[in-house]
Amino acid sequence: MSLRFRRSQPDEGQLIRTTYQVAGMSCGHCETAVKTEIGSLASVTGVDVDLSSGAVTVASQRPLARNDVAAAVTEAGYTLI
Repeated sequence: MSLRFRRSQPDEGQLIRTTYQVAGMSCGHCETAVKTEIGSLASVTGVDVDLSSGAVTVASQRPLARNDVAAAVTEAGYTLI
């Protein structure tokens, strides 16, 4: 007898949300650049940016390595605090 396991995509409630602080963002272009770079990381399903506070909230299917997020933010031209 064999058992098969099927991994399904997590539903919205199962996503991991992590908030980071990013320095140097001040406009819509900044927001788009950060969203694009972080959004290209594997398992990221969404990125929200609050320009006034510098908060960047990332939704992902798996935990993200801080170094990967920092590299994406640096690639966008900003600094992860």
